[in-house]
Amino acid sequence: MASSGAGARLEGSLLEVLGTDAAGLAGLSRHWQEQILRADLVAAPRRLLADIATWRGEAPGPELLASDRPTDLLPRLQQSLAAGDRVVLLASGDPLWFGIGRLLLQHLPAERIRFHPAPTSLQLAFARLGRPWQDASWISLHGRDPEPLAARLQQRPAALAVLTDPARGGAAEVRGLLRASGLEASYAFWLAERLGHPAERLQQLAPADPLPPDLDPLHLVLLIAAEPAVPAPEALPLFGIPDGLWLQHADQPGLMTKREVRIQLLADLDLLETGVLWDIGAGVGSVGLEALRLRPGLTLWAVERRAGAAALIGANAARLGVRPAGVLEAEAPAALASLPDPDRVLIGGGGAGRSLLLETVLGRLRPGGVVVMPLATVEGLALCRPLLEQAGLGVAVTQIQAWRGAPLAEGTRLAPLNPVLVLKGTRPAAG
Repeated sequence: MASSGAGARLEGSLLEVLGTDAAGLAGLSRHWQEQILRADLVAAPRRLLADIATWRGEAPGPELLASDRPTDLLPRLQQSLAAGDRVVLLASGDPLWFGIGRLLLQHLPAERIRFHPAPTSLQLAFARLGRPWQDASWISLHGRDPEPLAARLQQRPAALAVLTDPARGGAAEVRGLLRASGLEASYAFWLAERLGHPAERLQQLAPADPLPPDLDPLHLVLLIAAEPAVPAPEALPLFGIPDGLWLQHADQPGLMTKREVRIQLLADLDLLETGVLWDIGAGVGSVGLEALRLRPGLTLWAVERRAGAAALIGANAARLGVRPAGVLEAEAPAALASLPDPDRVLIGGGGAGRSLLLETVLGRLRPGGVVVMPLATVEGLALCRPLLEQAGLGVAVTQIQAWRGAPLAEGTRLAPLNPVLVLKGTRPAAG
């Protein structure tokens, strides 16, 4: 193998930034191995310098420089480029993806840098898993608090890669956040260690499995959405079922009433032992189906315009061991005409047509009836409250703001959920 470190000086020489995987030098092509030995200067993480020195042996070769402190490296790179030296810098994965590339471009002319990325840890992880990743998203915990991960989980991504930082947010923190979000049952938890190295390891952990005692600091976590196992209905809590146990709409995962809000809505409905409950804009059916668990004598009619709602709500009902009177895949208020008059109504949808929907409900609500509306905006409250008052209902307004504990170093940080306004109207009983 050629090994001349000195060579003809090139006017306007380039900085070749070469990505590597966990295999380091052993994973490079013969072409790049030769280019490294022919260079005048090679900068690399300290862990690779000893390998380069051993590899070149006694033959003359490039000057070696540690790149672990990139800001200290920049003046030397600028000097070598100005002298026309051949310079190679070894980096991890794709230097332009959470790598040294951004810093180099801030301080060196872009036209003097040429990047040669290796597969990122993200690419390697999905390749090892054998799963397409065009629908995947990622989040980095490097130097960051893990709180944004809690917010990301509430959106229920189909696949989420978490770039861990053992000093701030490693696998244990990711698992803790998953548990705190009530989503352990909804995700397969994969650990990927030392990807690209001969000793790489990919393993799936069940919720009860401990983390491996020899967990490598060089790891990432893959969270892959999975259909939660069918629970034994008798083993479920009476109400407040964890979010992760509900089947979701595949095109809009996470679009459901969160557990904390669900509990409040069930209380505000003042559920009767018997009677008719309308759940309008039922989503995945969570509030209405939990109402049936509390009051099996109720007659539940769920209305949801989304295609596939009947099958999904029916499947969730089977998981909970309850049976609604019917699920209508149709637009409200037109769909309400065929239903019996309600004693209790939950309006979870409506959008721009919320006023007409509420007026229709108020025209059908029985004496002593209750209507409850969770609202995301104060404008919705301003629109709907006068309609309840004009119809002679007693009105109550509540704001629900809940936080969920998220692991933070040795303590717990509270991650907020979106606040929800709850508008409740109660019609006087027949006198």
